[in-house]
Amino acid sequence: MCRLFGFRSVIQSRVHRSLLAAENALGTQSSQHPDGWGVAYYVDGIPHLARSAATAISDTLFQRLSGVVSSETVVAHVRKATQGEKTVLNCHPFQHGRWVFAHNGDIPEFDRFRERLIEGVAPELRRYILGETDSEVIFFVLLSVLKRTAPLAASRTAQQLASAVRETTLLVREACAASTKELLLTFLVTNGETLVASQGGKELYLSTYKTRCADRGVCSKLSPECEAPSVSGRVNHCIISSEPLLGENVWEPLALGDIVGVDASMHVHRASVLRQALPVVA
Repeated sequence: MCRLFGFRSVIQSRVHRSLLAAENALGTQSSQHPDGWGVAYYVDGIPHLARSAATAISDTLFQRLSGVVSSETVVAHVRKATQGEKTVLNCHPFQHGRWVFAHNGDIPEFDRFRERLIEGVAPELRRYILGETDSEVIFFVLLSVLKRTAPLAASRTAQQLASAVRETTLLVREACAASTKELLLTFLVTNGETLVASQGGKELYLSTYKTRCADRGVCSKLSPECEAPSVSGRVNHCIISSEPLLGENVWEPLALGDIVGVDASMHVHRASVLRQALPVVA
């Protein structure tokens, strides 16, 4: 399976350690997930996307990009293919307009269910599906769910995005109900302001504070929430990862069905595939 990384912060931050420098950074994990990589980051609200079918740890572009990316929102992915050939069109993250999406999972017998899943995609969006993966189709089902309530360019609260993620998960499971194998639908999605992730059968971890911030002497945004659980529900950073990254971040495993994310004001929200979204103290 693949590996995911999602990052939101109140300030532009470099993610070099998470992508390349840490002992178990995403690039290092690509030795076991060699079928491509992608990094999306936002500049002035606009997503910038780099993808390659090469193995991340041996790709000079990945190393260069990891060293320079500084953003308030970053999504990264290394791929171990289950559906689709090893091509750049099948590499994550996928992007449409402001939206960026990455998936760690699998729809077994995807060819059997593909047409029914495509029926859940708005007709005007279907032509933008360029690759062969189940992941890209799930993304466009999610975009279609979002589009029913507001234009895709519109802002979304974490509750609204979590609700769309929940509905998408249920629609995909319904379309593939005839499958005798387990669907794995762990993914994350962002428009650069709001970021939401769903634990759909593959491990996912959340970090919103550190044991001690390495920049505490120079950071103008340092607050108690940086080094302890938030009392108000608002945080200065939110990291989602397929596994805990070694270092000062404190990690919490998400349970199956958990949907968690942050809104534009960096308030943490948690929901479930099976219940309404409710804000929680992170």
